[in-house]
Amino acid sequence: MTDRKSTVPAEGWRVMTSDRGRLWATRERPFPAAAEEAGAARTVDGDDLAELCRVIAEQESLAALAATP
Repeated sequence: MTDRKSTVPAEGWRVMTSDRGRLWATRERPFPAAAEEAGAARTVDGDDLAELCRVIAEQESLAALAATP
């Protein structure tokens, strides 16, 4: 993967573009253990920026739900 910064879809996520043009994002800080146990993924991918933003939002939502008592 080539580390070419794109538009940042969400604060705290680093975006990379693969040599084949696929977008990847990695959360700069790990999710809490409860969020990871709930299925939140720290690294995600998408075919385009809109899909990548949607996937990031899903992961952040999972993490928020896991933090709710």
